[in-house]
Amino acid sequence: MQATHCYIVTGASKGLGKALADRLIQHPKNRVIGIARSFMEPKPNFTGLELDLADSEALLKNTAGIFPEGPFDRVCLINNAGWIGDIAHNGYIDPEAIRQIYLVNVIAPALLMNEFMKQYDRLDGEKLIINISSGAASKVMDGWSGYSASKAALNQMTAVAQHESDLKNRGFSLYALSPGIIDTPMQEAIRSASKDSFTNLEKFQSFKTEGSLDSPESVADKVLHLIAHFRDFPEVLQDVRKF
Repeated sequence: MQATHCYIVTGASKGLGKALADRLIQHPKNRVIGIARSFMEPKPNFTGLELDLADSEALLKNTAGIFPEGPFDRVCLINNAGWIGDIAHNGYIDPEAIRQIYLVNVIAPALLMNEFMKQYDRLDGEKLIINISSGAASKVMDGWSGYSASKAALNQMTAVAQHESDLKNRGFSLYALSPGIIDTPMQEAIRSASKDSFTNLEKFQSFKTEGSLDSPESVADKVLHLIAHFRDFPEVLQDVRKF
């Protein structure tokens, strides 16, 4: 069966990205392109691209492989990959970590979103972009300045891109989606932070010990629900905990 839907998923080797890719490849109508820094085993309807999202030049050189021509009835970019960064107070943050977090959390999604909208501007089918954001975008937490600011930037650029699409009736549907608190390697990194750098440390450690973390698979199902029923979700900012 020829694929009629195409999904591009960043951070597809682990966590939510892997759960999404695993769910999507179960359907032969789906063509899935996964992007990650690590090698991913190819499958009949899955292509893994080993790319570092912090390498903007490499991303731009590989757009032909990232965004196939189709035709497709649905194309969907899921900017899932993200980095918590160097959990530290300002004045104590590694300067390289500041650069890296914006490359991964802001620049890479912006480049991919721009190329996606360029490539599929004239496509007649469904055209969706799901940018995985965070509730941290609107919260003030010590040690998270880079993460919170980068997710706030992601929210705003998603909203602007949707507004631009609406102005010209280009047919894109964009979402900045807060996925809740998921049991992923990012949470492991948060739990290993220093209490001096992150006063909410014990709270986040309790999420694990009390079993309050959602599984990547359960959140993936909610993301796919949004995609399947996107016309029921008119607002750009969404939160899976409200579905």
